[in-house]
Amino acid sequence: MTNSNNNQPWGEAEKKNWLAEQTIKRSYSEQVLSKIEALKADYDVSQYGALDYDADRYPLFLIKSRNWDTGKKTVLITGGVHGYETSGVHGALRFVETALFNYTQHYNFVVAPCVSPWGYETINRWNPYAVDPNRSFKDPSPAQEAGLLMQAIGSIDADFICHIDLHETTDTDNTVFRPALAARDAIEQSVWDIPDGFYLVGNEENPQDDFQKAMIDSVKKITHIAPADDTGGIIGKKITQEGVINYPTKPLGLCAGLTDSPYTTTTEVYPDSPKVTDEECILAQVAAVTGGLDWLVGNS
Repeated sequence: MTNSNNNQPWGEAEKKNWLAEQTIKRSYSEQVLSKIEALKADYDVSQYGALDYDADRYPLFLIKSRNWDTGKKTVLITGGVHGYETSGVHGALRFVETALFNYTQHYNFVVAPCVSPWGYETINRWNPYAVDPNRSFKDPSPAQEAGLLMQAIGSIDADFICHIDLHETTDTDNTVFRPALAARDAIEQSVWDIPDGFYLVGNEENPQDDFQKAMIDSVKKITHIAPADDTGGIIGKKITQEGVINYPTKPLGLCAGLTDSPYTTTTEVYPDSPKVTDEECILAQVAAVTGGLDWLVGNS
């Protein structure tokens, strides 16, 4: 791990050294783009940009429901904002493959399954410039991954009712990514207990407790919910109900604050638990989405 120089924040040299240490570990083309290509038979797939550090390797796509109806509300699903959070990407794709069609009579859909493909391939939280895309949904954005998605969503004629952003919390948050953050910014980062189980991060400014509970109840059918720690919290925040904490999404520049949707949440799967498989992690993401949508259909 590249460290800061004399406890100073990284400059360009340190960032380049960090980038030189990153390696390709899996294929965005084989594992993600191939699945997006297969969805073209049933959905409208459009490219909304490409990452300029390797535009041919990293095109970016939106999947939209057909027969777009401006009289309907629209649901946004995003995955892979942190590319290393695997079930976020594949949960978004699996939802489109297996469940989205059940809801098109009620809503339009926009799905961005892999916002950070370089992060997906290198199993990274940051982009190649050592910037966290999930702190970059602000204007101007310091991360093109976030900026390009902001432009794409902003260009759609839609009234967004819901945005679910699919994430994971992994053991490497403590062993790799928070130490890297401490080195990059020369600011000590506390190490927190990684919760063993699924949880949600709602919008502190508009928490929507019943909506969040519906998702938790749905996920319980697939996997276990993270318990609160000894302080009554999860990752340093007090829980508001079982498996739910809230963050100020827009002020923090989180993807979940991208729209003005009244119903927003970030999912957090724990793939390192001995109690779950990779497949169960994907299914938990789908269950969170369908649980939230089922509640919306009946209550909004």
